[in-house]
Amino acid sequence: MSIIESSQKRPRILVVGGGYVGLYVAMKLQKKVKDHGGIVTVVDPNPYMTYQPFLPEVAGGQIEPRHVVVSHRAHLKHSELVNGRVLSIDHAAKKALVAPVSGEEFELEYTDIVMSAGAITRTFPIPGLGDAGIGLKTIEEAVALRNQVAERIESASNMTDPVARKRALTFVVVGGGFAGIETIAELEDMARHLIKLNDRIDEKEARFVLVEAMGRIMPEVTEEQALWVVDHLRSRGIEVLLNTSLADATDGVLQLINMADKSPAGTFGSDTLIWCAGVMANPMVRSTDFPIEQRGRIETRTDLRIKDENGNPLEGAWAAGDISAVKDVTGGLPDGTCVPNAQHAVRQAKLLAKNLYASRYGVGTIKEYKHKNLGAVAGFGRNKGVAKVVGLKLKGWPAWMAHRGYHGMAMPTFERKFRVVGDWMVAWFFSRDALQLNNLETPRAVFEESAKPKKAPAAK
Repeated sequence: MSIIESSQKRPRILVVGGGYVGLYVAMKLQKKVKDHGGIVTVVDPNPYMTYQPFLPEVAGGQIEPRHVVVSHRAHLKHSELVNGRVLSIDHAAKKALVAPVSGEEFELEYTDIVMSAGAITRTFPIPGLGDAGIGLKTIEEAVALRNQVAERIESASNMTDPVARKRALTFVVVGGGFAGIETIAELEDMARHLIKLNDRIDEKEARFVLVEAMGRIMPEVTEEQALWVVDHLRSRGIEVLLNTSLADATDGVLQLINMADKSPAGTFGSDTLIWCAGVMANPMVRSTDFPIEQRGRIETRTDLRIKDENGNPLEGAWAAGDISAVKDVTGGLPDGTCVPNAQHAVRQAKLLAKNLYASRYGVGTIKEYKHKNLGAVAGFGRNKGVAKVVGLKLKGWPAWMAHRGYHGMAMPTFERKFRVVGDWMVAWFFSRDALQLNNLETPRAVFEESAKPKKAPAAK
């Protein structure tokens, strides 16, 4: 009998997803539920949660990759952890079908369920995008992107074909939200740092392009600040193409179109295409019997209980974060729901844990989620940024410090906070670590080459 099977009869809180919401809910509840004879079970395909706001800095060589992920095993010692995916949920029967990373599928019965599977990268049916592009939602993508930029610069320095060289030194980001802006800015900073170390490349050869389909970038900040950001990026040699969309990326040849009249807006080759054009709720919600709204999120009340068709709470069903449509009583998206960001996810998770505990064990009272957005901060590489904090508009170094201060505090667990701050201190004195690590995708290549049968030396 497996450990999972032996715990089936214990009252279980099943947490679907171990990201912001899942990690915090489990950390807040695991000991309390255990004391009541129950168990918190977290199901996630990864053994860690990722602090995604730091991914641009990981890609840019400012932070060590392992320092922006939080180990489930290290911090959820009183929880039951399942490395796998929830395939479907039958809440009427309070059962979930789970597919572990290794092994056969099995059913889990639960008393309460917390839907916290988060969001995935939202893409469009653009020819060639799936082959040529890379996202920036995972730590693996951030590491691959750092290596990609470093490798392309090093390889270009040895190229004599001007077309191939130009393509290798062209870096494109699609999406003008926070993720896209921070990504293009960090990578431009890192790329110019690497180019200065290589005397076979002129800095003017590098090309950086930001493509945004809307008429402005970063809707979270004021229009005045958004215009300043555009001017700032352009002053660094970054091309900012507004009202422009990617139409085709076949074989890495990018075709752009003007969104106003659908006319061609340019064609060029690039070996590095980064897709940061938004997110969508994890599609696994469609394999549940929970009500789903038009944006693909679970219908959720302000007390973070999942609604039924009549708006009443479903017993034992909870949701928070990017996967949920929670009404923003202070004003949010045009549809009146909380925006999908870490600020809401962390705060919703803490309230959900309190509300679930109050509902299940009668300790405390159930409260509604109400959080006024305190502002937004963004870093654009070393000493550069923009911020709007409680109405105060900041630019440059003060905004960069506000960005680091906020995210340093928001990083889960004291251990990880110290590691991240340590990385920043090291980078301050010794510059960013943009070293390329070879053969990460094929780590056995050198060994396999060594293990090949060797030809006997020719007889003299």
